[in-house]
Amino acid sequence: MNSMLTRSQQRTICSQLGRVKLQLLYKASIHGFTGAAFHQRCDNHGPTVSVGFNTSGYVFGGYTKQPFSQSGQYVHDDQAFLFTFSGEKLLKYPVTHPVYAVKMIANSGPYFGEALVLVNGSKAVVYSNPGNYYNFNAAEMHNNDLNLTECEVYQVEETTELERPWRTIIWESEKRKEMMDSIKIYKPTVRSVSQVQVLLIGPVGAGKSSFFNSINSVFRGHVTSQAIAGCSTTSLTTQFRSYSLKAGREGKPLPIILCDTMGLEESIGAGLDIDDISSILKGHLPDRYQFNPSAPLHSEAHGYCKSPGLKDKIHCVAYVIDACKISIMPTKLEEKLDAIRRKINLMGIPQLVLLTRVDEACPLVSTDVRNVYKSGYIKELMQEVSVRLGVPLSCVVPVKNYSEELELDPNCDILLLSAVIQMLRFADNYFDEISDQFSKIECKE
Repeated sequence: MNSMLTRSQQRTICSQLGRVKLQLLYKASIHGFTGAAFHQRCDNHGPTVSVGFNTSGYVFGGYTKQPFSQSGQYVHDDQAFLFTFSGEKLLKYPVTHPVYAVKMIANSGPYFGEALVLVNGSKAVVYSNPGNYYNFNAAEMHNNDLNLTECEVYQVEETTELERPWRTIIWESEKRKEMMDSIKIYKPTVRSVSQVQVLLIGPVGAGKSSFFNSINSVFRGHVTSQAIAGCSTTSLTTQFRSYSLKAGREGKPLPIILCDTMGLEESIGAGLDIDDISSILKGHLPDRYQFNPSAPLHSEAHGYCKSPGLKDKIHCVAYVIDACKISIMPTKLEEKLDAIRRKINLMGIPQLVLLTRVDEACPLVSTDVRNVYKSGYIKELMQEVSVRLGVPLSCVVPVKNYSEELELDPNCDILLLSAVIQMLRFADNYFDEISDQFSKIECKE
């Protein structure tokens, strides 16, 4: 069964309930808009979240810790509440008389006091009567639209913590130093290249610029914000930028350059153009090139590199994807990413995925980032992004960027450094392929 409640909405509801996740029990469009179907799927299950979707597009419902039954009695619940979504924000209406929080009626779906009933009288309708044990504004909650297009009931379950991490990672300061040192002394296997160029591609707001800032912060020893990053519906990055990293304030340049691009957008003529990506991959784009979504780069543009060498080209591509938005990724955006991936595959450039905001996606990781490989939910998200983007699970790396912190966290640093090391390993694979191709050409000559 596919949930109509988005991952983002599920996460928002779960944030009210602690370290939990939602498991879909009942979906009216599949099981039937009847009290019998609801009770067959949901009786003796609790706590639960019940959600109604109406023809006006409103999403609303209620929570109770009590298991459902058909006793015909009211059940006491001092933690019950009704809710509605206003955009991404959850508006909450707590029970005012806990003794009348939920009524167990056989011929209806979820029955909250005498205030809100979903699948009322075994029909695809809502009963709404504010003030009867719950206070809410009917227009605010459901726009006075009482016709249901869907009703879902979810079991609230404790977040699964795996017995042992499914990837091995050492969370020690010595390991952090060792990783930093290995990056500092790394040298590409091809002599004509001194720095690996990694292209960051992803939707608007996924955290591309924040990833550069975070890596920069690790090597500077404090949180920095060189690249413009933040929250916006359109890309804050409007130029192609090649960011060279330094080992400390006065240190030497590191052997990796992170190339930041304009964010991808689902609509045509907005965000990064796929033709511009080809120019970037081939090394034609100059640093600080100003993107124009309606007109891709042409060979007569100022600064256009007509004869790029291997050092100018992209050696690894990293897709930056927000863990909180995988399930609600628009189809057109997914199609854009697929077209880009196919183009990169033809060029033989290795690709990996940086899964950002894993702490916001999972309460277990929010509590301690070291739980990232112990979280069953994060593993599910990594598997989902692997399928959606068509890359192996081994190429998906979770990270937590610095966004609101003032000081570094060694455990966040270790995740970030792991991502950089993977990039360098992937680049080595690319250089090995290039060397093999040259060797075969020389043998033929």
